[in-house]
Amino acid sequence: MLQLHYFPSNASMAPHILLEEIGVPFALKRVARDEGEHKSPAYLKLNPNGLIPVLVDGELVLYEAAAICLHLVDSHPECGLAPALGTAERAHFYKWLVWMTNTLQASLIHYFYPDRLVDPGNADGTAQVKRQAEARVGVLLDQLDGHLAEAGPWMMGERYSALDPYAFMLCRWTRGFQRPARELPHVGPYLQRLLQRPALQRALATEQLQAPWV
Repeated sequence: MLQLHYFPSNASMAPHILLEEIGVPFALKRVARDEGEHKSPAYLKLNPNGLIPVLVDGELVLYEAAAICLHLVDSHPECGLAPALGTAERAHFYKWLVWMTNTLQASLIHYFYPDRLVDPGNADGTAQVKRQAEARVGVLLDQLDGHLAEAGPWMMGERYSALDPYAFMLCRWTRGFQRPARELPHVGPYLQRLLQRPALQRALATEQLQAPWV
């Protein structure tokens, strides 16, 4: 059985929602992140970076949320959660997934962990990094909003795909921003459409998350 090592509302949320969409049996193993379990020797054997999530699929141990999502769609092609290999649509699917994890998510990490980019004790530097990261995320959310204005109801147009739970996860992380994703004219309704999906509702309930969802 597939096993996902997760922590509520962490980067494991996108793979968790995707597993719910696919509908195969899987087990969740909560990592006690608040107790430092993700830095324990046992967990570091699974992911030497000490980050969440990790997916265990038989002998395969896989980390990086985007890689896990790609593995899930490729190992369950019957679910239609990614365009066909070798097509232009698949190329755009890769583009947006890499953009989300390497551009938007990276900027969000700078916002939440600004101290990683400055010397210890540099409070002014930390505050500056956080301000700049939030501004950068705002620009990227505008890009996402513009894409949704043209694409249609989902990231890939009429077709729901693995991009959508990933986008939900990242947009959720902005809920405390001065201008959260939910306030954008096309992203806001998009998030509401996502919230209507039973798979996403099950993931929120299982992770015991409280409103506001986004």
